[in-house]
Order: sequence, then structure tokens, then C-alpha cells
Amino acid sequence: MALSLGEVSEKFEWEMPTFRVAGKLFLTLPEGETSMAVRCPIAERNELVLAEPEKFWVAPHEAGGAWVRVRLAALDDREELEAIVVDSWRQAAPPKVVEEFFPG
Repeated sequence: MALSLGEVSEKFEWEMPTFRVAGKLFLTLPEGETSMAVRCPIAERNELVLAEPEKFWVAPHEAGGAWVRVRLAALDDREELEAIVVDSWRQAAPPKVVEEFFPG
């Protein structure tokens, strides 16, 4: 799914698959690929964690950054997964790449 987005590359780093758009990290698959870490503004992240702690949490080493962890098995469906991945990609992608991939 991540590789279908514009200018995405995959790299095995820090003992896990990682995904970048135009060189900027936007998704990792830690914890044996049972979860993913994605970009998320801190204010929104804190609201997500409070509202749905069974789905979202913050790893201690990411507390100061704009990242949230997502438990894959807790997601409602593929649409929710896609929305989270695309949102993280949009936050990392250069505006030109976003406009090319999602015109209008």
C-alpha cells in the first residue's frame, strides 16, 4: 500500500521496514510488523491516544516527535489503514508530489 503512493521507497533500517517519500520518513513497521509508526501532529496524536488507546500509543523515544504507533490488528478495516498511511505520506511529501498524486 505504501509503495503505491508517489515517490515512495522502502528501506530496511533499524531492523525493520521503513518507508520514505522523497527521502523523508513517513512509516515504519516495528514490533514484528504488528504495528506501524506514522507521522501525526502532536496535538492530534494526543487526542487519538486518549480517544482510542487500544489502537494508538506513543513509544517513549517518540514522545517529543510527531509520531504515533498504530496497532494493526485493532484497525476497523482496510479503509482505515489506507487513510492513516495516506495521511502520514501527505505530511512528509513535498507539496508538488502531493499535487501530482492527488490533483485538484
